[in-house]
Amino acid sequence: MSDTPATLAKLGTIMQISYVPEDYDAALDYWTQKMGAGPFFHTEGVQVENVKYRGEPSDIQFSMAIGYWGDVQVELIRPDNDAPSMFKDWRAKGLQGVQHLCIIVDDLAEARQITEDKGGEVIQEVSLPGGVGGAFYADYGGGPGTIIEYLQIPQAGLDGFAAMRQAHLDWDGVTNPVIGKE
Repeated sequence: MSDTPATLAKLGTIMQISYVPEDYDAALDYWTQKMGAGPFFHTEGVQVENVKYRGEPSDIQFSMAIGYWGDVQVELIRPDNDAPSMFKDWRAKGLQGVQHLCIIVDDLAEARQITEDKGGEVIQEVSLPGGVGGAFYADYGGGPGTIIEYLQIPQAGLDGFAAMRQAHLDWDGVTNPVIGKE
């Protein structure tokens, strides 16, 4: 790839807006009842491997809910332990609003090289179970909402996202706003 300012933008399209809200349940209510996003698919105890936060191994535990708002995926994250992570730090600082944006990429190594060439700092990285993909989160120093997640997932994951989007298109806006949460 050429070394132009648009190089990062050409890695992919932003497909997700992610939040680490102070009140997870209130955020789910807001997005489903006020904004019309959903249904949300809640996952308790998300499984990731080989986690590093700021270069050091970490045993993060978190839950998340993913739903669609039109063509955009909305992710809500709830840290479930005190292990070092960008999610825990976000909450500890009392920050609000968008925590990160996500881009799906075909080549995580290429995205990382371009990120480092552009001065981005990789602050967190994970592997998906079984080594079938992964993600890293890069901070470009612009403040809250400018962390970018670069995600490489197998076709099954992409198909899952497509099914969630279809559920949004078929959803009546009332029935089962959050799936998988007791």
